[in-house]
Amino acid sequence: MEGIVCACIAPHGSEVIPELAAVGAVGGGTPVGGPVRDVGPDRVAEALAGYGRLTAAMEEVARRVRLADPETIVVATPHSLRLDGGHTAIVTAESVAGSLTAETPRAAGGSDARAAGERATVEAVWQVDRDLAGDILRRARARNLPVVGANYGAASGGSSRLPLDWGALIPLYFLGRTPEARPEGSRRPEVVLIGPSRDGRRESLVELGEAVAESAAASGKRVVFVASADHGHTHLPNGPFGFDPAAVAYDRLVCDIVRQDRLDDLLGIAPDLLEAAKPDSLWPMLILAGVKRRRAMTAEFLAYERPTYYGMLVAFYQPVGCRQSPPAE
Repeated sequence: MEGIVCACIAPHGSEVIPELAAVGAVGGGTPVGGPVRDVGPDRVAEALAGYGRLTAAMEEVARRVRLADPETIVVATPHSLRLDGGHTAIVTAESVAGSLTAETPRAAGGSDARAAGERATVEAVWQVDRDLAGDILRRARARNLPVVGANYGAASGGSSRLPLDWGALIPLYFLGRTPEARPEGSRRPEVVLIGPSRDGRRESLVELGEAVAESAAASGKRVVFVASADHGHTHLPNGPFGFDPAAVAYDRLVCDIVRQDRLDDLLGIAPDLLEAAKPDSLWPMLILAGVKRRRAMTAEFLAYERPTYYGMLVAFYQPVGCRQSPPAE
């Protein structure tokens, strides 16, 4: 019985991907991520340094995940399907695909080629582990949880493909882009995507996490769980949500919760704080809290940065009793 072999909390700011750093990223024509320009010209270098530290932390997570050699990566992303009525979406399509494109403004001028309108695109196609997704769905329904299976286009085959949102694409960029670094004989993992509801009972998402861990164990597969999570979104007055000091309070609270390995404390965060801070991190992390109830893991806090209008952190969760190799010199 394998089951959950490790887990992480991962950011999904587009500039964490080096190819997209220092420019605004768009996916399908919709602005996403945290454009460095939002911080103002006097803080660009500082912001890029913060993104660099997050990138380094995600590279370390990716190294550890490769050592775990997962067969499936389950990603809880706050930017997948958003369903009414407190329902959580579990993707059951054959595959998912998406892209992010960054382009510098042509009016920027200067000698840097990126300032002359250079484009950078990151694309990804992942096969879905339909067996695991279906089993998670069945176990969640057996608990009377409000979950919906989500397919698109066709029942199966190449037309059964859902869009891959940036909340999943960015963590998967790190966890899946270097198959040559995996143990010999391993293959690229499949994925399961979960779009948690922000409207239902928080405890329902924790219970869903328990179902994820139980399903992973029953499958016999090596499974990694990823909580894709960005935190307070009201750190800057010129950001899209304006400024509210609640963002600092929320981020400090979440950092303390992760550092002290107390994810169940997420259940008690005040609704007023959520409304003012506008995070997207609570709901994926609640699922992770449930995973940890069924698979004992210890937390390692790797990084926190606030290079733009929202905060981001990276943390790694190692099963109790397992050891990872130290980083290569």
